Amino acid sequence: MAENLTLEGMVELGYLEESESWRLQSVYFPSKLGGKPAWLDLYNLPEKIICQKCNKGCIFLCQVYAPIEDKDCCFHRTIFVFFCKNPECCEKNYSGNFTLFRCQLKRANEFYSFNPPIELPNLEFDVIKCTLCSVCGNKGTSCCGKCKTTFYCSKDHQIIDWKSNHKAICSKDKKNGNEIVTGVLLPQFEIVIEDEEISEDETCRETKTEKERLQEFEHLVQEGKAGTLQGDDSINDELQKMAISLEDKYFSKFTKRVSKMPKQVLRYDRGGKPLWISSDHIPNEDDIPNCEYCGKNRQFEFQILPQMLNYLDLDNTQKSVDWGVLAIYTCSESCDGGPAYKQEFLWKQDIVSTAL
Repeated sequence: MAENLTLEGMVELGYLEESESWRLQSVYFPSKLGGKPAWLDLYNLPEKIICQKCNKGCIFLCQVYAPIEDKDCCFHRTIFVFFCKNPECCEKNYSGNFTLFRCQLKRANEFYSFNPPIELPNLEFDVIKCTLCSVCGNKGTSCCGKCKTTFYCSKDHQIIDWKSNHKAICSKDKKNGNEIVTGVLLPQFEIVIEDEEISEDETCRETKTEKERLQEFEHLVQEGKAGTLQGDDSINDELQKMAISLEDKYFSKFTKRVSKMPKQVLRYDRGGKPLWISSDHIPNEDDIPNCEYCGKNRQFEFQILPQMLNYLDLDNTQKSVDWGVLAIYTCSESCDGGPAYKQEFLWKQDIVSTAL
């Protein structure tokens, strides 16, 4: 007989799949990585999406479509994550180079039909209601002074576009709004969601084993037989492995859980708990600020795994954008007041050297 799947704490996993670009348009409410954002509210976009470290613009990382069935105002709901590509802004356990937004709509709204859209292959919907940056797809707040038809979020992106392509077509009867400027955006993938399969028996075995090993190690410490973890020849190999494993139990638990489905890049568990990669830099309740729009507490919603880095096509040098866990916290009430795109909170936990 197959083992029963545990329903409590069921986690949904995100995997990346190549997809035709037309499937990742706003009208199809996608979850996706890279490319330009598929905005939900098509008019009231964030004015500026800025890195707190260098004060330059962030680019789109990913978005997760996460409606809440029992809230009318959350019939459509998407979380957007942006980041700064400058590796100098990536510091250990620092999240100021990331920005995220929550946007939600009722079923009856001014942008989308009441019923699900019909899938029309290779058809591009021109649904956006405001100007977008030609380079990154964020809100375009300024335009090319010559042609007046191409918009940008910043002077930096205007310069990049001019050197890349716009100079050749400016003032001609051509638009480059859909052209991709090489080296700015991330490769685009669809995020496909599936349930994590983990049995109750397996969960119980893991918990029991961890408790037994901890009790055994504590007993050895009390008897003075555990020695130290660094260079003590009196510790046999098995005890050494046990001590290191206990010291790094978060890392061991993380790798064991993820290795069952190694291609996962995202874990969704709204109201649950993150799967931390280290015992270092785990937030307390006071570290997670309340929602600035309604005052309610924020709760964990999903986490982005370091496996996602393998798909970003970033610089593979020692100094590069990196993370262990990106834990996303959102308003527990998913409140509807305030701006259309409400800022939420991200906690970044890096992989410490002792866990490798």
